[in-house]
Amino acid sequence: MLNNLISIDKYRIKPGTDISLKDFDTEYKEDIINKEEGEKLLEESKRKLSEMQDKLYAHDQYSVLIIFQAMDAAGKDGAVKHIMSGINPSGVKVNSFKTPSSTELDHDYLWRHYIALPARGEIGIFNRSHYENVLVTRVHPEYILKENLPDINSVEDIKDEFWKKRFKQINRFEKNIYQNGTIVLKFFLHISKKEQKKRFIGRIDDPAKNWKFSPVDIAERKFWKDYQKAYEEAISNTSTEYAPWFIIPADNKWFTRLAITHIIYKQFESLNLEYPVVKPEISEELQKIKQQLISENGNGN
Repeated sequence: MLNNLISIDKYRIKPGTDISLKDFDTEYKEDIINKEEGEKLLEESKRKLSEMQDKLYAHDQYSVLIIFQAMDAAGKDGAVKHIMSGINPSGVKVNSFKTPSSTELDHDYLWRHYIALPARGEIGIFNRSHYENVLVTRVHPEYILKENLPDINSVEDIKDEFWKKRFKQINRFEKNIYQNGTIVLKFFLHISKKEQKKRFIGRIDDPAKNWKFSPVDIAERKFWKDYQKAYEEAISNTSTEYAPWFIIPADNKWFTRLAITHIIYKQFESLNLEYPVVKPEISEELQKIKQQLISENGNGN
């Protein structure tokens, strides 16, 4: 049913496309699914996703890396919580990347992300990711100086060519892990400035959500246009066949979660995952064991 309601191609960014975020809706406006229907479909999609995860683990050939990037309050945490609620937690690793530590800064910027990648059979979720190194650092290039890079001694040394090289490095990183069995799906949760304001006020008004709000959020909101431009360039330069970006409307949380779940499920489906088939001699041995168990008496002797 969802195949007819949600077009994956509508949200997938084709390789080589120069995007403008103004061309993408932040609200779900199609009026094909309402919130009540969407929440029912989400539960069904989560059930199917859970079945696929079980096959992924048993198949033990692929891993899946799901990346969430967004402006503050766009719903990354909620998406992780709701979408993955039906999945076996032992097969999922969630990493939320904060400001790099001194140890992490002594390595290249991809190091801490590489060591957090999911193993075969696992799903990995990056809540913020290596893209912070071409987003936050793009808006605040002074952060690059902490990396102590050769030939970068001041902000003036960080020119357009520097960012082009970073995009190429990220593409090589993602292509390498893809070629070694990791499926990469990248989601940008596209929220409007108006909706962000509403959610910020909601966090302030609700004591249970006060912890989610930081004065830093307001400080970064002043750089809204700069972040929009940084996202446009990052997505335009790094959406590939092997690691596509999806721009998802984020003003309606229920639709955001439904669309993401559907896209992830369809990617699983395309892998044609099946439970391993045991060899005939093993199957024969299992039947012998089954008969032994059936023939046991009920008193444990």
